[in-house]
Amino acid sequence: MKNLISIKDLNKEEIEKILEKTRDMENILKQNKSLDLLKGKILATLFFEPSTRTRLSFTSAMQRLGGNVIGFEAIESSSVAKGENLTDTIKTIEKYCDAIVIRHSKEGATRYVSEITDKPVINAGDGTNQHPTQTLLDLYSIKKFKERLNNLNVTLLGDLKHARVMKPLAYALALFKANLTFVSPFGLEFERGFIDELKEKFNSKIIQTNYIYGGIKNADVLYVCRIQKERFADQYEAEKLQKAFKITLEMIGQAKDDMIILHSLPKVTEIDPMIDKTKYAKYFEQVAFGIPVRMAILNMLIL
Repeated sequence: MKNLISIKDLNKEEIEKILEKTRDMENILKQNKSLDLLKGKILATLFFEPSTRTRLSFTSAMQRLGGNVIGFEAIESSSVAKGENLTDTIKTIEKYCDAIVIRHSKEGATRYVSEITDKPVINAGDGTNQHPTQTLLDLYSIKKFKERLNNLNVTLLGDLKHARVMKPLAYALALFKANLTFVSPFGLEFERGFIDELKEKFNSKIIQTNYIYGGIKNADVLYVCRIQKERFADQYEAEKLQKAFKITLEMIGQAKDDMIILHSLPKVTEIDPMIDKTKYAKYFEQVAFGIPVRMAILNMLIL
């Protein structure tokens, strides 16, 4: 693995290998061991869009491996604000580091970067397209809580049109033969071509609905994402959907006793805060797995 640009670039065996490496890293963290696997190496984190969890977990992961981190968050903090193009930015920064993590608003930007530099490149989100390290984090979380990935009933609920975490997760789950239910407000569904791809490539069993109740009853895993307000032209419409499309305590009363709720965070109004206190809520445990997942990826790419 030279780069990590899209979950589609990985086959099932490669994903399982990364998850096994993640388990090793998690065990090392539990033992409070110090590592110097990447001592003397430098990671550049280039975040042209804001980030909290992804940026900080990559920083933590690199430091826990003994390496160092340079970089910026938001265009205003970079030479792009002065008019420099992306190519020149990368051609400069590659001289300062051993690997690059990049988040960008343009779909395909990270793959373009991987084509113009010899340094390993990791996609931390490109527009509404891909976020592969989040997908691996999600798969690892599901495996930890459900003890398997194969043949689960998984519901993806929220803004499926704009959320970059949802499409690659659906693809990866289909690879592991999950039974998929997609729930979204009207107009925020996955595009038809993507649904057809999953059915044709993986023979996936897929249910689509605009009603939340329909996605909860038989789910082993309920994965929720927020309405992506920043990607709406009409902010009033986005706010209206935020208020109307949410999980309540009453709704999860229909759930299986061992159902889990995951979320990539940040969550806004889509989950009743009272649900945080229930046995179903696993998203704050989920976010902690970002460090061992990204430690595994950095270790595999940079060494």
